[in-house]
Amino acid sequence: MRLPTAALLAPLIATLVAVPVVASAFGFDQVVERARALSNQPYRKPEAKLPDALRDLAYEQYREIRYKPERAWWRGGGLPFELEFFHPGRYFADPVKINEVNADTVKPIRFDPTAFSYGSNRQLDPSQWHDLGYAGFRVHYPINKPTYKDEIVAFLGASYFRALGKGQVYGASARGLAIDTALISGEEFPRFNEFWIERPAPGAKELVIYALLDSPRAAGAYRFVLKPGDDLVMEIRARIFLRENVTKLGLAPLTSMFYFGTNQRSVREDYRPEVHDSQGLSIQAGTGEWIWRPLVNPKRLLVTSFAQTNPLGFGLMQRDRRFSSYEELDARYDLRPSVWVEPKGAWGSGRVELVQIPSPDETNDNVVAYWMPDTPPHPREPYEFEYRLLWQKAAERHPPSSWVMQSRRGFGHTLADEQPAAAKERPSTVFTIDFEGPALKQVDEAALNPSTWADANGEIIESRVERNGVTGGVRMTLRVRRADEQKPVELRAFLRSGIDTISETWSYILPPD
Repeated sequence: MRLPTAALLAPLIATLVAVPVVASAFGFDQVVERARALSNQPYRKPEAKLPDALRDLAYEQYREIRYKPERAWWRGGGLPFELEFFHPGRYFADPVKINEVNADTVKPIRFDPTAFSYGSNRQLDPSQWHDLGYAGFRVHYPINKPTYKDEIVAFLGASYFRALGKGQVYGASARGLAIDTALISGEEFPRFNEFWIERPAPGAKELVIYALLDSPRAAGAYRFVLKPGDDLVMEIRARIFLRENVTKLGLAPLTSMFYFGTNQRSVREDYRPEVHDSQGLSIQAGTGEWIWRPLVNPKRLLVTSFAQTNPLGFGLMQRDRRFSSYEELDARYDLRPSVWVEPKGAWGSGRVELVQIPSPDETNDNVVAYWMPDTPPHPREPYEFEYRLLWQKAAERHPPSSWVMQSRRGFGHTLADEQPAAAKERPSTVFTIDFEGPALKQVDEAALNPSTWADANGEIIESRVERNGVTGGVRMTLRVRRADEQKPVELRAFLRSGIDTISETWSYILPPD
């Protein structure tokens, strides 16, 4: 091979030297230093600046305050992303700072009341509110058709955010951090108090957002890389600093709603067969096992957990995509996203904790899931973790073999009903569990058998499997009797073909009666 001479290289070197190196004006390290500085200082509550006229708005009055689409940030600049902002008021009293990051500058995005329409709220005087600040923001990008920029991400309230992929509608949410969830002492809600958003280049497929988190006992730096598409993907990097020890530290928390479903019918007449944003908790263990825990709406607070080492993922999933399962034209529960947490690197030992809270209707988010490390950080010790967050519909995460599509609970006729009356003194509960997946398509039905387990408060008095000729899957039927009706029963079941496990593990908590 002939090498170029020094004379030939000289013009090229001169050209390269003449090209300026573009340095970012702001990045993750700067947010980390702010978080570190915050953690070394006493916590300061946000300054209350919300006028009474906004604080006292009814829910419907607040909803009438809308950002004008024609005023969207970056509108008219030929950029693929646009920003719109939320007005403070009602439940969102604390302002957040929002900044735009360019190649060499960081510019505050200041509150502008003229960018909003106030609907029928004639009593409001927006001309007095030039320093209020925004309550949050949302990101727009064309995912459903190229001529319209859809809302794909919203950051609003505490450290909450939610997102959408193609053909989805808002459902489950995520948070930056959860502290002392479901403890009698009360939960602490960290909040994002400042954001920095990188101005995208024309044709950009990603958007970078930095956030500063603060609360009485924690401060943190976050970097989000948004990747819109069929699934919206968020690459998240976080470094947190505790001001003092916490009892429960929840990483990558997810929040959702379960009112009723196939495994727990409505307690009152309702034309809808199911009402929930998420159907169950799915866990991909580091051992390779997949676990499925159907959600419930308990009568009392229900907290359960799954001990894990280096989990491969967990999520609150909406597997049932049939409109007929919900019959809800407005809410479209069939289009709510499944949200999957995929850890990056080894997260060590800990547990996935699931919190389920009683709810009288579907207006409350009553389900929380998060990762709790066995060894939380010491105060002011940096603790960094990374994960990928996927908002899914068309291609949800599930095991490659077979998975649970539905769990039904009731009192259908089974072989146990034919037993003498003396054998049926105590009531029992029947579960029918439908499995689907490629492992079940060709399996020999004669080789199929259920593997089941119940804790000391439960007795499985019948278990059987049969081919589901409608779906091509397999239905497992369990009849369970409880020793003490005032205590829960934990159940586990999966499918075997011979000695091989061919399904995920169905894991269920039957709450006290």
